[in-house]
Amino acid sequence: MKKLTAALFFYSLGMSLSAHAGVVMGGTRVVYLEGQREVAFSITNMEKETPYLIQSWIENIDSKNKTAPPFIVTPTLFRLDAEQKNSLRINYLGTPLPTDRESVFWLNIKNIAPSKKANSNKLQINVKSKFKLFFRPAGLKGNAELAYKKLKFTCRNNTLSAHNPSPWFVSFYKVSVGNTDVEMPGMIDPFSARQWHIPCSGTIRWQAINDYGGLTRVATQS
Repeated sequence: MKKLTAALFFYSLGMSLSAHAGVVMGGTRVVYLEGQREVAFSITNMEKETPYLIQSWIENIDSKNKTAPPFIVTPTLFRLDAEQKNSLRINYLGTPLPTDRESVFWLNIKNIAPSKKANSNKLQINVKSKFKLFFRPAGLKGNAELAYKKLKFTCRNNTLSAHNPSPWFVSFYKVSVGNTDVEMPGMIDPFSARQWHIPCSGTIRWQAINDYGGLTRVATQS
């Protein structure tokens, strides 16, 4: 049973890697600084023969929010030939956003492969990826790179609570108490708190994802 589970795991991992191997994105997130004219996001087709259609759009991070996002991305649909590179251009439309904290949206990118030929056994997979688009107002006090260090944690009655006193979002890579990891710790909003159910025993450790998609140093709180 263990061998079967392992085989299925590596098969699914291989499928995931092959699905993403054709088109490579130029980052894992986008930070749009207030005052910038536009932000570019590169897309590269690593295939030697296969072209892709690339479709892109921006949406609110809250699916219940049906208002139009204050950004546009161009081109919304284009062909990316094999071994070629292109860039999406993201523009802020000027719709008022909070000035005392960051705002976040989704940048969606869909890779559309050619239709499967009748005489081909190759499986064609369309891949949709979502990237966080952060709008960072000018004049925020402090350093966004150090926001994760400002978090304050408490753990009582098997409930871990985190408070973010900063104007920046903090995207967690890992959160743990003692030897127990929080499953899918997610992200904490500016000036907000969130909770997880986890045994309260040991040192609290956390690590975040920075503006460039890299990892911060591990922070701790006893």
